[in-house]
Amino acid sequence: MKKTKILHIDSNHPLLWEQLEKAGFTNEADYNSSKEEIEEKIQNYQGVIIRSRFKIDKNFMDKATQLEFIARVGAGLESIDCDYAEKKNIHLIAAPEGNRNAVGEHALGMLLSLMNKLNRADRLVREGKWIREGNRGHELEGKTIGIIGYGNMGKSFAKKLKGFDVEVLCHDILPNVDDENAKQVSLEELKLKADVLSLHIPWTSETDKMVNADFINSFEKPFWFINTSRGKNVVTDDLVDALKKGKILGAGLDVLEYEKLSFENLFLDEQKPEAFEYLLQAENVLLTPHIAGWTYESHEKLAQTIVDKIKKRYHL
Repeated sequence: MKKTKILHIDSNHPLLWEQLEKAGFTNEADYNSSKEEIEEKIQNYQGVIIRSRFKIDKNFMDKATQLEFIARVGAGLESIDCDYAEKKNIHLIAAPEGNRNAVGEHALGMLLSLMNKLNRADRLVREGKWIREGNRGHELEGKTIGIIGYGNMGKSFAKKLKGFDVEVLCHDILPNVDDENAKQVSLEELKLKADVLSLHIPWTSETDKMVNADFINSFEKPFWFINTSRGKNVVTDDLVDALKKGKILGAGLDVLEYEKLSFENLFLDEQKPEAFEYLLQAENVLLTPHIAGWTYESHEKLAQTIVDKIKKRYHL
């Protein structure tokens, strides 16, 4: 194999570097330079490994004249111009298998916490308030769980629900993706039956702002809502309005519309949108900082998945 040089733009689990080096690749790292500075030298590399530090666009790929692959240590590829990469014959690698279990567990944890008011009850006890009736919860048993997006993440969440006496329905743009853990149905049927909605979809032009007022109000029943996919799939103003009206009974949000593309920061300035201020105060809302797939175990699994796919790309 010719000596393939890989530029690591973000830090990752050390096994990624170690195993690629052992396989014969040359690793170099640059975690601090600006996108423009990296573009000045990117022509020297055949591979790039990134998480989400910046967008890899046409200009970047035009300057990367030797680039053979881009690997993102994560589930999605929305920070990469995938269509242009395909035109340039640049192989794209992602690792949704690496953190699917973590996302499935996190979604289930959020749902159980919301339905049983665990975050509210915990806070009140810490404040010295022993309120039993006001913290009465709901059971999952007998509920219908609707999953939109039945790929790695959706399937993982459905598998976690196997121990509960629930009906699990899934909807996906691809046909025949259901399995023993979920029945694939039309979006109309899912909206008719669901008591819980969990999103497991990428952020694309088709899913951008998908969960808006019309979408929410088209559900037959009030429902609990879980989003561990992408924040920009949801119109937060409309979500808040539905929470106020009781159409959404509670929301577990690991991702927010306001996140930067890097997912490392939330706001560009200190001005918080009114809808976000409501989420911060609402007792039936659970917020986490984009950590559903961010466990110690998934950190290693993601890196291993990327290594395995790169080695497969070069028939190693």
